[in-house]
Order: sequence, then structure tokens, then C-alpha cells
Amino acid sequence: MSASSWELQPPYQSPIQADDSSPSAAKLRGACHCGRVVYWLSSDNPLNVKYCHCHDCQVIHGAPLQLAAIFHKADVAFDKGAAGLRFYNSPSKCAQHVLPCKVACDHCGSLIMDEGRNMVLLFPTLLRFETEEQRRKFDVQ
Repeated sequence: MSASSWELQPPYQSPIQADDSSPSAAKLRGACHCGRVVYWLSSDNPLNVKYCHCHDCQVIHGAPLQLAAIFHKADVAFDKGAAGLRFYNSPSKCAQHVLPCKVACDHCGSLIMDEGRNMVLLFPTLLRFETEEQRRKFDVQ
């Protein structure tokens, strides 16, 4: 069975491994709650960090707002490509990869990001910061 064309593009194209634990250009590691979905950021400088207050985020996240960091899709790579992920398109209310869509772990349900045509809005609470300086880069701007 061949992969869909979107599965061969960032962020689902698997990263080239420098060793068994991390891609060579990785700056930050992210993972869902259960740890089955792992992804890497090749940049630790988000284009922007904001709170989203839209109605969809409030309902889906069950909170009045959601912290989101904006990155180019090419800055993100999932260890296992699209395997273990589920997708949800809010406008059509369908559970498939139709942009824009929400991306989550298929096992634990952790929401990982919102995917658009060129950008992703990552949820920084899933990232593992190595330094306080890295964490500060994710303060709301």
C-alpha cells in the first residue's frame, strides 16, 4: 500500500537519524502524553507564540484558550511519520487529513498541533526544554 502524497511531505516525512535517539538537526523534542508519538523541531525559535481564543479551540481543548507556537512545517519531523496519529478537520467535522486539521496521538488523544497549508501551530506544553533560554523563546509575544 503506497503512502498518500501528504505523508511524504513535512512534517510527516521521517527525519534522518544521527543515532537511534534523535535526528541530526534537532533542537527540541516533543512527545504526546503516552510517549508513542515523538517529534523533533529543527528550530527552537518559533515564528510567533500566541494564545488562541477561538470557539473551536475552547471546545476541543476544553479550556478558555490554547497556547500555540507557530513553525514552518519543514521545521517539524515525526519519528514514525503519520503512523499513530489521528486527524480532525474542524470545519467539516470529519476525522481525516483535510487541511486545516488538528493532529493528535491516536492512543492517548494528546493534541499535538494544528496543521495548515504551510505552517503548524504546535502546543509547547508537549516540548522538553533543555534550558531556561529555550523555554523563554516560547513566551507569548
